[in-house]
Amino acid sequence: MTNQSADNEREVYARQAEQYERLIRREDYQGNILPALAAITSLRGKQVVELGAGTGRLTRLLAPLVRSIHAFDLSAHMLRLAGSSLVETGLHNWGLALADHRRLPVKGDVADVIIAGWSVCYLVTWNPSGWQADLQLALDEMERVLRPGGTILLLETLGTGHEMPNPPKHLLEYYRYLEGHGFQSTWIRTDYRFASLEEAEQLSRFFFGDELARAVVEKQWKTLPECTGIWWKQISDRRGF
Repeated sequence: MTNQSADNEREVYARQAEQYERLIRREDYQGNILPALAAITSLRGKQVVELGAGTGRLTRLLAPLVRSIHAFDLSAHMLRLAGSSLVETGLHNWGLALADHRRLPVKGDVADVIIAGWSVCYLVTWNPSGWQADLQLALDEMERVLRPGGTILLLETLGTGHEMPNPPKHLLEYYRYLEGHGFQSTWIRTDYRFASLEEAEQLSRFFFGDELARAVVEKQWKTLPECTGIWWKQISDRRGF
């Protein structure tokens, strides 16, 4: 993970929500995410807190099922788009607010499920020298907010452009940390399906960079393989991680 990559990600989340939304609307055309989550824990009628909501992808997916979902993100820019898209659903069981993973403006013991999609990883990649302390603060916050018996669900990439898990090297220690602190894991395919090769190249370059965009063109990938990992842990008491 280079400083240039981290700067590009920050730029996307701060100023390019619309283009980011175009990309993520193309992912998981198979519809694998929701069944995979439901196989881990029941979602119907639950009170959910979401971290790193971005433009509301998981929020929109879960809102029709859950009792309530309160979603947080550091980017007001991303949340504005999330709010607009959630209004269009006609649902009223959701809320959005600015918050850091490590300091959630939520009372303790209020959630049945905490979910974070493709966002906790930035505590690692944006602070390579102190990520373990930051990650532990976030995990402690999740535990505080969850009711006993609640479940943490974390989704992260296991490789873009790969048909089998091939996790990015800069995230390996993070994944080992989770597994060393009681998390179980599984993986699914959440491939991107683009309307054209031109769109596939453009959106791949926008977020993933030139190397992947070249591979998309060389392999004529209108369907871009993506492996997604799901880590989960049920909290049964308050002894911590």
